[in-house]
Amino acid sequence: MKSIFYCMLFFSFLFANGQVAKASSGSLEEVTAFKSKFIDTRTVTIWLPEGYSEKEKYAVLYMHDGQMLFDSSITWNKQAWDVDDIAGEIQQKGLTQKFIIVGIWNNSSKRHSEYFPQQPFESLTPIEREFVSNELQKAGRTKATFQPISDLYLKFLVTELKPYIDSKYATYSDVQHTFIAGSSMGGLISMYAICEYPTVFGGAACLSTHWPGIFATANNPIPEAFIKYLRSHLPNPESHKIYFDYGDQTLDALYAPLQQNVDKVMEEKGFTTANWMTQFFPGKDHSEKSWHERIAIPLLFLLKKK
Repeated sequence: MKSIFYCMLFFSFLFANGQVAKASSGSLEEVTAFKSKFIDTRTVTIWLPEGYSEKEKYAVLYMHDGQMLFDSSITWNKQAWDVDDIAGEIQQKGLTQKFIIVGIWNNSSKRHSEYFPQQPFESLTPIEREFVSNELQKAGRTKATFQPISDLYLKFLVTELKPYIDSKYATYSDVQHTFIAGSSMGGLISMYAICEYPTVFGGAACLSTHWPGIFATANNPIPEAFIKYLRSHLPNPESHKIYFDYGDQTLDALYAPLQQNVDKVMEEKGFTTANWMTQFFPGKDHSEKSWHERIAIPLLFLLKKK
C-alpha cells in the first residue's frame, strides 16, 4: 500500500510536468513558473467559472496538489478531482456564492516537508523527531533528516500568491471569502493554514486528513502532537468553518480513531454543526476518484450563499 502511494506522489509530478491541463467546465489559466523567495518555483493553475467577469467579485478557494485537480489526461493514474466539473455545476445552479479555484502544484520530493505542520513537529522531543525522521527515511519521503518547511510554504501562499491572485482577478480578498482545501497531507496543511492564518482563511476543507504524518500508528507521537496543537490554535468557531472526512480503505483505514480524537477537540473548542462537519464514507479509499465523488459536500458547506 505504501509503495503505491509513494509512486503516486512521484509520478503525479513527473507525468504532469510540462503538460497543460484542460478544463471541462469554465476555463484554466496557468502560471508555469511562479517564483517565490520562500519555496521552489512551481506551477499554479487558476480555474475561472463559466461567465467569469471582471465586473463581479469572486471568493477564492486555494487547493493543494494542483496537478491532480482538473484534468485526468495529465495525471499519472488517469484520475483527477475534476473539481472544475463540480464547482461549475453548483455555481450554475446557484447553490454557492461565485468563486474561483487556485491550484498550487506540489513539488514532488518536498511535498511531505512542505505540507507537514511545522510547529507540532517541532514540539516533539529530539527522540520523537528522530523516530519520525527515521520512519520517513524508510518510506522514501526524505533522504536527509526530516525537517518540515510548511511555515515557509504558507508564507509563500499568504504573502506572495494571494496578493498576486487578488491583484489579477476580480476577487474578494477578505477572510470571509478566502478558503483552503486539500487531501491527505494536503488536508494537514489546510488545517495548519486556517490555524496559523485565521485572519486570512475563513474556511478549510480537509479530506482524508493524514493524521499519522508517517505511515503507521504504533508508537507514533505525531497524532497527539496534532491534538495538542489544535487545542491551543483552532480558530474562532463563530467566524470560521472546518470540514473533515475519511474513508476506510487503503491509507484511509488508518484514520478513524485519529479523526475521532480530533472531533472531540472540535467539540471542546465550541465547534458545532453550524461551523464544523466530519463525514465518514465507508468503502471509500485514498484516491482522486473518491475525493471527486464527495468534493461537492465541503464546497457547499464552506461556500454556500450568505
